[in-house]
Amino acid sequence: MDMTHVDLQVLGIESSCDETSAAVVRLHGYGPPEILSNIVFSQIDEHSAFGGVVPEIAARAHTERLDGIIKSALDESGLGLAAMDAVAVTSGPGLVGGLIAGLMTAKAIAAATGKPLFAINHLEGHALSPRLAGKAEFPYVLLLVSGGHTQIVVVKGVGDYERWGSTLDDALGEAFDKTAKLLALGYPGGPQVEIMAADGVSGCFNLPRPLRGEPGCDFSFSGLKTAVRQNAEAAAPLSQQDVANLCRAFQEAVTETLAERVGNALGRFRDDYPDLANAALVVAGGVAANAAIRGTLKDVAEHHSMHLIAPPPELCSDNAAMIAWAAIERIRSGIEPGDGLAAAPRARWPLDEQAAPMLGSGKRGAKA
Repeated sequence: MDMTHVDLQVLGIESSCDETSAAVVRLHGYGPPEILSNIVFSQIDEHSAFGGVVPEIAARAHTERLDGIIKSALDESGLGLAAMDAVAVTSGPGLVGGLIAGLMTAKAIAAATGKPLFAINHLEGHALSPRLAGKAEFPYVLLLVSGGHTQIVVVKGVGDYERWGSTLDDALGEAFDKTAKLLALGYPGGPQVEIMAADGVSGCFNLPRPLRGEPGCDFSFSGLKTAVRQNAEAAAPLSQQDVANLCRAFQEAVTETLAERVGNALGRFRDDYPDLANAALVVAGGVAANAAIRGTLKDVAEHHSMHLIAPPPELCSDNAAMIAWAAIERIRSGIEPGDGLAAAPRARWPLDEQAAPMLGSGKRGAKA
C-alpha cells in the first residue's frame, strides 16, 4: 500500500529529561508537515539551584504538568483526541521516572480512545527532526549533540541508522554544563558559556583538543573538562575577564574538535556516496543552538561539498513535535506500532541497537 500520501494527525508526548512537552503534528496528502501545536514546559527553575537535572524532581514535575500540557496542545491545534490517528510517546532513552510519567499517560489515552500507540526512541525523534522542517532527504549524516548524547549517525531511512561515532565519556552538553557549574555561571550551562565566550580573548588559556589526529569519528570530552578545572584553579581567584577567556578557550577547543571528528565522518560519507548531489550534514540536539558550533560545522560541510541543515531552535531541544513526526514517518513507511500498550520505559536505547555496544552494556541495555 502506498503510504506516502496519507492524511495523518498525531499527538506526541515527550518527558525523557527536564522538558514536559505535548504536540499535534499533521501531514496532509503530499504537502509539507504542519506543527499545529508544540507546547514545551522547561523545568530550568526547578533544577537551577542544583546545577543539573535531579531525576526525582523531574519525574514529579512531569506527573503534575502532563495532563494540562496535553490539553493545551490539543486546544491550540483546534482538534480533539477523536481526530488523532495515533498517539506517540518517548519511551527511551532517558530518565526512567520521566519516561514512566509520559508512557503511562500515553497508554491511558491510547486505551481510552482506541488509537494505536507508538513508543518512540527519543534519538529517532532528533534524527528525523530536519525532515519535519522539510529540509532533508535520505541519506544524510547526523551529528547529535545534547546533554546526554554525542553521536555521529548516518540516517539511511526511517528505522535504518548506522552509528559511526560516539563519545567515549561525557556528552558535549554535559561538558558545557559542568564547565558552567565550575565557573559559577548557572544552569543550563551551554547558553551561559556561549555568552561569556563572546567577551573572551583567544590564547589566554591552553586547552587540549581530545583525540586530535586519531582516525575515526569518536569523541572524548572528560579530559577537556578536567583541563578547564585545572586552569581555573591555577588562575584563581578568577576575574570576570578570566572567566570569559576560559569560556572562549573551551568553546574554541570544542569547535576545533568537532571540526576534525565530523570532518572524518564526512570524508567517509563522501567515499560511500560519491555521486550524491544533495548531500547534507544535519546537526540536532540542544547544543546545536550554539552559533560558533553551527558556523564551524557549516565550514566543514562546505569543505566536503555538502550543506549544513540545522532545524530551528525549537526543534533542536527536546520537544514533542519531533516525537509525533517520528510516528508519522513510521506510519507512512508501513512500520507497525510494535509493542504498543506493552511498551516499557528504556533508560538506554541505542538508535542502532543491532550494532555491538561501543561502551559496554548492563541490565538496562547497551550504553551507546
